Amino acid sequence: MARVSYVRADELESEYEDLVVSSLQPGKAVNVYSAVATNPPVLKGLRQFLGSLWSHSGLSDRQRELVILTAAHEIGVGYEWHQHVNIARNADITDAEIAALARDDREPFAEDEKAIIAYARAVVRGRVTDSLHDAVVEYVGEEATVGAATVAAGYLGLGRVIDALDVDLEDGDDFVGWDPR
Repeated sequence: MARVSYVRADELESEYEDLVVSSLQPGKAVNVYSAVATNPPVLKGLRQFLGSLWSHSGLSDRQRELVILTAAHEIGVGYEWHQHVNIARNADITDAEIAALARDDREPFAEDEKAIIAYARAVVRGRVTDSLHDAVVEYVGEEATVGAATVAAGYLGLGRVIDALDVDLEDGDDFVGWDPR
């Protein structure tokens, strides 16, 4: 059970109502946003921040989801992992690849993706080396490398909020599992 109340859209001032609803699942309020809505201005800033990571990281959808799933698994936040498995599937990441991420098995991935995954893990662990950074820059350029670092760190932060507030999966959802096959 969450450590804070989930705030419904109809309990918020009009400028915040839409912020508890998933942008990917129109009409569906998600618990992480409903929990953070206990502080509406923080929710607004969080959604703006995450939206900028989503839209302007310089990564492809597939690369972005590899980074997010890597961060979620690295810190063991099932809620975040669960939310992004279907998004990853829509970004052409197979269930076998998702399961490989959970095992830290990079074999199924292309060399650029292996570097991005290693980089995301290093960002989450606080252990980025010059050679790892340079390898990612070589594959995706500086702008997207900054995007990868920021996405990994941003979802690390979101995962810590989810953990601190003990956010539950939405009613009716069963955890997809670390291996969704």
